[in-house]
Amino acid sequence: MTPTLGASTWLWTSPFRSDRVDILKNIAALGFRAVELPIEDPTLIDTAALRPALRDLGLKPHVCGVFGPGRDLTHPDSSVRAATRRYLADCFRIAADLDAGFVAGPMYSECGKARQLPEDERKREWDLAVSELRTVCTDAAEHGLAIALEPINRFETDLVNTTADSLRMIRDIDHPAAKVMIDSFHMTIEESDIGAAIRAAGKDLIHVQVSENHRGVTGTGLTPWTDFRDALRDIGYGGSIVIESFTPENRDLAGAVCIWKRFTATQDEFASRGLAFLQQLFSQP
Repeated sequence: MTPTLGASTWLWTSPFRSDRVDILKNIAALGFRAVELPIEDPTLIDTAALRPALRDLGLKPHVCGVFGPGRDLTHPDSSVRAATRRYLADCFRIAADLDAGFVAGPMYSECGKARQLPEDERKREWDLAVSELRTVCTDAAEHGLAIALEPINRFETDLVNTTADSLRMIRDIDHPAAKVMIDSFHMTIEESDIGAAIRAAGKDLIHVQVSENHRGVTGTGLTPWTDFRDALRDIGYGGSIVIESFTPENRDLAGAVCIWKRFTATQDEFASRGLAFLQQLFSQP
């Protein structure tokens, strides 16, 4: 059975605004049935305008948090942590209004914090993230939502790099709203066995992002896609699989994720080729 396949709006634009219904129409026309909305600025999102557009296009929405400078639940300044919780509260409101089910992302810390720290300092930051996220989970649950913690690679964080790390964090959080997600790009850097990592996540895995080990079109790199697919089948994964890469047109965004060249002539080609590969992959017995 082919899972619900989606695309992130980051393939075409940054930041996403709710008046860009043209992007949603394009995603649906390409054949996707889900869309991931990265919330860079919550004030740009009018859920009353988005809801009918998503419904009419038959697109299942997913909401992803964006944790750049100033959004850091491990920051020593409590006002920064409080501002991050307020940002997440805005994301929960948006996700609840769109019936998205959860908010995803590496919400434990600001992206880009990659440092050598003494073990006691590392533990302090871990414990702070756990404490803050327990509060965040309570807020999410009040909206009928979960959180999906994303492990990201060592060049982007020093806190949660592997699926095992994210599972340990949600065990420490010890709240039913705490779940995990995976991203095949980060997994190809950090995991020694992608299939084993997925099977370990099991029922706690509620969201999946994909792109190649070089951030390019799925199926054109070194990712062990058969192992990836088989493991998802083994755990009975029933969520969406969303292609996440980034438009080179936004220089700030492209620079942040180190995309220095185009992978395809157009972003539509990137998306359609990736979709065709995933459809073929999951149509195989």
